[in-house]
This record gives sequence, C-alpha cells and structure tokens, in this order.
Amino acid sequence: MKKTAQTDGPVIIKKYANRRLYNTESSSYITLDHLAAMTREGRDFKVVDAKTDEDITHNVLTQIIMEEEARGQTLLPVNFLRQLIALYGDSMQAMVPGYLEASMDSFRRNQEQFKSAVEGAFANSPFAEIAKRNLQMFEAAAEAFKPGGAATGAAAKPAAAAPEKSKDEEIAALKAQLSALKDQVDKLG
Repeated sequence: MKKTAQTDGPVIIKKYANRRLYNTESSSYITLDHLAAMTREGRDFKVVDAKTDEDITHNVLTQIIMEEEARGQTLLPVNFLRQLIALYGDSMQAMVPGYLEASMDSFRRNQEQFKSAVEGAFANSPFAEIAKRNLQMFEAAAEAFKPGGAATGAAAKPAAAAPEKSKDEEIAALKAQLSALKDQVDKLG
C-alpha cells in the first residue's frame, strides 16, 4: 500500500459500540465507503475499538469487501471462496496470506508493466491517441480487480467527449483501430 506524505503513520480510526467510525486525523465521523476510498487512494489506516483499543482493521476491511460483493461488485469467484474456506484449519493455512499477498503484488507489477509497454510502443506513432483511449478502457476494466474497484467517471469521460458518430462510422473506426493494432502486434512479434 502506498503511503502519502501527509502523515507519519497510519491514520487512526476509532470504531464505537454504535458502529460509528471516527477519523482522528480529520476529527470527523466517516463511513465504510470513506475507508474504501482511503484504501483506493493508498492511505494507510488502522481501525481500533474505541473502548478496548484492540486493532480491528482486518475485520473492518473484510466488512468492506462483504459490502462491495453484496452491491454486485463481485471480485471473488465462488470456487475461490470455497477453496479459501477449505484452507482454514489446513496445515497450509499459515502460508496462504503470504502467498495471496505476493500474488496480488505480482498482479499489480504486471499491470504496471503492461501499461508502460503499451504507452512505449505507441508513444511516437500516429496511433498514440488510439492507444491512449484503449489504455484508458483497459484501466477502467482493471479497476474491477482492485479492492472495491469500480470504473471511475474520469476513465469514461474521453470516450463521452467524442463527437457523435453514426453506428457505421463507429464500426469502421473500430475496424481501422483493430487493423492498426494487429499490424503493431505483428511488428512486435
């Protein structure tokens, strides 16, 4: 998780018996949605029980995932969840958190490498704008893999800002883009 320069350590969030969350940094009550946004921004935080000072960050993050899944933002396939549950109590249970964390780090690195490769391949070509739009669409789709991820409006704006085209014009433009991309892939291969 990235840490911002705004704080020296994690932001302390206190959870009260009435289920309210209090952000000690901003001196305000917040919601689970605020914590999800902080996570997406890379803000480090620690959630503690206001009465016992017990660290309950894991429970709250799990609750955020449950709410995202309930909203239809399904990221965890049923088969994966079954396999994960089956590992509880298994002799390999202690190794699972490290393995999952390493796998997620690898996924993020691959995503960044892919993004850099696509930007580099099209940087000085006439297809740079096409590649930029395609990359924005890829990033919007990749948001689904981020915890609680949802496509942002910023990723969708460039496509929405384009002038209205007829269906035939759009199909022709897409075919031209596809052909150009195939040519680029052939050259790279």
